[in-house]
Amino acid sequence: MANSFIGRDMAVDLGTANTLVYVRGKGVLVDEPSVVAVNQTTGELLAVGHEAKRMLGRTPENIVALRPLEDGVIADFEACEQMLRYFIHQVHRRRYFAKPRLVICVPSGITTVEQRAVKEAGYQAGARRVYIIEEPMAAAIGAGLPVHLPTGNMVVDVGGGTTEVAVISLGGIVTSISVQTAGDDLDAALVTWMKKEHGLLLGERTAEEVKMTLGSAWPSSNEPEAEIRGRDLVSGLPRTVSVRSSELRTAMDEPLSTIVDAVRATLDQTPPELAGDIMDRGIVLTGGGALLRGLDERLRHETGMPVHVAENPLASVALGSGRCVEEFEALQQVLISETRRF
Repeated sequence: MANSFIGRDMAVDLGTANTLVYVRGKGVLVDEPSVVAVNQTTGELLAVGHEAKRMLGRTPENIVALRPLEDGVIADFEACEQMLRYFIHQVHRRRYFAKPRLVICVPSGITTVEQRAVKEAGYQAGARRVYIIEEPMAAAIGAGLPVHLPTGNMVVDVGGGTTEVAVISLGGIVTSISVQTAGDDLDAALVTWMKKEHGLLLGERTAEEVKMTLGSAWPSSNEPEAEIRGRDLVSGLPRTVSVRSSELRTAMDEPLSTIVDAVRATLDQTPPELAGDIMDRGIVLTGGGALLRGLDERLRHETGMPVHVAENPLASVALGSGRCVEEFEALQQVLISETRRF
């Protein structure tokens, strides 16, 4: 009998930019953008994930493509719940009776009210029990760090809405800082800069693509350049501009400095014994931001610590929370316990 239940438990990395769903015994089955498209006249859900992301900035009046999470917390509760429900049903297509146990990841700086909103969304979406795990903890487990040992592990998880920096030892977070500067802010910085320097208006999707293809955090030998398309602010007509990678680095400098400062501030609060461990083991970079070219190099330069990028940075939070689902009893202590609920 127990076997029929095994596929039910799930872990959800409810991210500002992407949502990943890990199913017990099966691995990561859903990895889609956290975007929903809603028809405002009828209130029906039109699309979720990749399909909805393609609609961003391209919708007629009665259709809205929106992101239910902002800065790592739920901004639109109904849309978030519908999105969760959609992803859960996608995994459990035929099992209408399935009420899974859910492990949901939240940023470490989240308030109790926001925690309750996340739990509530999980229950509304059809979960039997909802557990919560802090993102840096999940990221550390997913990156394969020995979190239960009495040694210092430092994780820098640069996501879409928040950057989480944490030092972990003995299965708990010793010091952590959560800043609301991450991937989205890098995109926004690019949009502002293109407006100011080139009089060109970019859409949020274009900005993200530009960041991924051209963006970098540290100078490299061959700096690529590319044509960027947008709308001219003066004439109102479409126009292309040729931009070099080094220019974009200047554009993103402010949010990048904020991320580096968070790492420094966390190191500053770290007990000396653990700081010594981090000196040896280095800092592990996870999250989508870890894919930004040269971010590891910049952190290495600014902190003097060795910096490694996790093997699969985009999925490490999902894989870590997935491990909690697989080894539920062994890893129960890293989950935020129910008692803190009230």
